[in-house]
Amino acid sequence: MSLKRLFPCLLLPLLVACSDQRASFEIASRQHSLTLIRVQNFFWEKTARYAIVAARMPDCMRRHEMGPGGTESKVEVYAPGNDAWILKQGKRMFVVETRSCEGFAKLDGEPEGGMGPLQGTFQMRSGTLAFVAAPRDAPAAQ
Repeated sequence: MSLKRLFPCLLLPLLVACSDQRASFEIASRQHSLTLIRVQNFFWEKTARYAIVAARMPDCMRRHEMGPGGTESKVEVYAPGNDAWILKQGKRMFVVETRSCEGFAKLDGEPEGGMGPLQGTFQMRSGTLAFVAAPRDAPAAQ
């Protein structure tokens, strides 16, 4: 086989190196959930792009971009109440809501009323994105 024909075959692993993973936190059912989407373009990159999909079907569903973060970044989910959810990824924090699925904002710091109880964490487990529920007796973040 000539080198000209073999070269494209050698590049094939680089073309399929994109990783698009999703994991969901079911709030009340599959129809009421938060889904984290993690996209890493190449396996050697140290960052990935993150987005959250807020859904309360059939009333609403919306995707919100969180921006880039580390490939192994954990995203903690807190419930301050009123169908609002605080997402904490390292030092970055966001608030998203599932009443209309429209509300999404980056937070400069922890809310005055606290973050509410920890619901769980989106994290990589054996190379796969997963949502790991917090123990029932997890304390609320202050």
